[in-house]
Amino acid sequence: MKSFIPYYAVIFSSLRTEGDRGYTEMAERMEALARVQPGFLGFETARDEVGITVSYWESLEDITRWKEQAEHLEAQRLGKEMWYEHYTLRICKVEREYSFSKRPEE
Repeated sequence: MKSFIPYYAVIFSSLRTEGDRGYTEMAERMEALARVQPGFLGFETARDEVGITVSYWESLEDITRWKEQAEHLEAQRLGKEMWYEHYTLRICKVEREYSFSKRPEE
C-alpha cells in the first residue's frame, strides 16, 4: 500500500447470514471496483466468524464518493437484505503507521 500520511481507514466489521448467495462474487467485484476509485490506497480483509475489512483512502471526500458509487450502493442494499445479520462501519484518521517484516521489501 502506498502511504500518504495522514490518510483514512474505513473499518467494516460484520456478522454474516448463513450461505453465500452471491456474496463472494460481489465482494470480489467491490474489491476490483474500489481499486480504481480516486483516492483508494489499499485494503486488508479477514473473514471467518466475524468479517473485518479495512480499506484505506486519501480523503474523506474519496470515502464519500465510494459510498455513493452506483454498484457499491447496490452491494450495500443486498448486504442489508441478504448477507449481514449485523455490521458496524468506522472511519478513522491515520496519523502514523509502523510496520515490521522479516521479508525484504518487494
